[in-house]
Amino acid sequence: MRIGLLKETKNPPDRRVPLTPWQAAELQKKNPGTEVVVESSSNRCFSDEEFSRQGVRVVPSPGACDVIMGVKEVAIPALIAGRTYVFFSHTGKKQPYNRDMLREIIRKNITLVDYEYLTTPDGNRLVAFGRWAGIVGAYNGLRGWGLRHGSFRLKPARECFNLKELLEQVRQLSLPPIRILITGGGRVAHGAMETLMPLNIKKVTPAEYLSGTFDRPVFCQLDPGDYVRRRDGQPFSMQDFMEHPDRYESAFLPYALKTDLYIPCHYWDPRSPVFLRPEDYLHPGFPVRVIADVSCDIGKPVASTLRASTIEEPFYGYHPHTGKEGPAFDKDHITVMAVDNLPGELPRDASEDFGNSLLKHFFPALLTGDQEGMIRRATIVKEGKLTERFEYLRDYVEG
Repeated sequence: MRIGLLKETKNPPDRRVPLTPWQAAELQKKNPGTEVVVESSSNRCFSDEEFSRQGVRVVPSPGACDVIMGVKEVAIPALIAGRTYVFFSHTGKKQPYNRDMLREIIRKNITLVDYEYLTTPDGNRLVAFGRWAGIVGAYNGLRGWGLRHGSFRLKPARECFNLKELLEQVRQLSLPPIRILITGGGRVAHGAMETLMPLNIKKVTPAEYLSGTFDRPVFCQLDPGDYVRRRDGQPFSMQDFMEHPDRYESAFLPYALKTDLYIPCHYWDPRSPVFLRPEDYLHPGFPVRVIADVSCDIGKPVASTLRASTIEEPFYGYHPHTGKEGPAFDKDHITVMAVDNLPGELPRDASEDFGNSLLKHFFPALLTGDQEGMIRRATIVKEGKLTERFEYLRDYVEG
């Protein structure tokens, strides 16, 4: 089998890669008859030369490969008919901006496997960049706070060589007694807390967060059972919430009214309650000044997330009275950070972590016939046809 690592084609370009040079070399060494080639790229965080030094062949095109792997969506003109692609397609929620790409994948009889759906039989994800999104998102939130208030200046995350340097930047900070709120309990939220740990700030419970007064900075992390409740008054059930989110209503606003810096790290289903509606920002004394939206769902559930921002320009402003975008650090605006490819700011670390997960879970299944159906469950399109699990995308495709 020949596996190709493609050059990222989404704009703005992403510098990550599914496998580092030494991981690609290890895969070849441990699996005789398997070759990894890498499409030449001047933008990748690992140079062509680094791959070549590890004995990984650099090629002008991955077109001769059996499986072609990337990170972000592939530009439509770059899609090669009849091949198997593996990348984050961002189509499972019927994202309108990727509809034409999915149509082209079907038209060209391509097989599409999406990393997001590589799971255990009970639905737990096996490969993800979520931890790194949380780490960088929380860092950007702190950076935005410092820029807004003129109290400190953090180096942009993209200018840090690795995680160690980023955390050294955080250790030098001294925060005023602000309240930081994180929503979510998975990899992303834990990554955000990883960034806050060097500050030695106190973590408080949801009850303490709502009722307490503090003379030092604190943070609180909310699970779904904290920020939603059953409409009929029945006890919260995580399984029920995942299957029937429309049965629930938001219990989030009281927490927002106690928050200075909000870091959304949750997974959100479009059927779920929203967190912040436009009218919530008009509540008298609404205290939130910076929102570092790691989840980055546009418009809902956080109304101030008007658009995705970029690594180069991560911040913009949200005017509560007009609902319009404005200057990022103007006193009448709430500062919003909504970068949708945050792990790309620490591409070498994030790529290595992601590649380790692929070596542990994906490649053994790929090279031994997918006996447990992990890859089958993650296949959105098989040779130009929507698979049964993703047949719900039919109206999205035909649109």
